[in-house]
Amino acid sequence: MKTENIQKLLFVYNANSGTRNVIWDSMHKVFSPSTYDCNLCDITFGLVTENKIWKKFREQSDIAMSFLHKDEFTKAYASKFGHKHTFPVVLIEDNDELELFISTEELNAMQSSEDLIDVIQKRIKGAV
Repeated sequence: MKTENIQKLLFVYNANSGTRNVIWDSMHKVFSPSTYDCNLCDITFGLVTENKIWKKFREQSDIAMSFLHKDEFTKAYASKFGHKHTFPVVLIEDNDELELFISTEELNAMQSSEDLIDVIQKRIKGAV
């Protein structure tokens, strides 16, 4: 993996899009955090706003990033990639191909946005 070939990182949340789903997810985080299924959501967002450390990293990064909910991802990539991945996941979109960058298991083991940022930086640096 060469970083100059990386078009962007594609972050796919284990949550569906839409206002009702966002409200449901926020309530789930509050009332039953141990059963909430999207650690990527949890470490990059609070109840209603984006985590400040993550937002600063994302806005200042030279890395192109795209963010999709799982229903948006499966609709956009279903014909080629829809059933290959579990969610949440971070993929590299590289010349119309998708490659695993951070697995579901790795994301679920992370405790903070700092953990996510550290892994991204190390992997991008190691790809050069």
